[in-house]
Amino acid sequence: MAINVEKLSSVLQNFVSSTSDVEGAAIVTPDGLPLATSLPKAIDEERAAAMSAAMLSLGERISSEFARGEVDRIFVEGNKGYGILTSCGTDAVFLVLANQAAKQGLLMLEIKRTLGELKLILN
Repeated sequence: MAINVEKLSSVLQNFVSSTSDVEGAAIVTPDGLPLATSLPKAIDEERAAAMSAAMLSLGERISSEFARGEVDRIFVEGNKGYGILTSCGTDAVFLVLANQAAKQGLLMLEIKRTLGELKLILN
């Protein structure tokens, strides 16, 4: 079954435009290929996808080594904002970029809601 990239893009664009303090989002494969993106123009989508896959791979190794179970989310906090990788089934990862003003609790709720939509399209 083919993945409906147009629907994925629509969900991402809606998420970015309607969620406070979110600057961009992408759905990428675990091996580093972008499926759909809504990223700022300054960010190269191929590079973002590759780095997301590398982060996921490293996170999985760390989780395994420290016996923490399956990775659900990888959270990177910098002085200008957040990068959040969340599992979106076995074949995709949801990347969210938010600025430092984002309220983490509300952001996580919106990510969870959007994941439900994305998983329906991907399955």
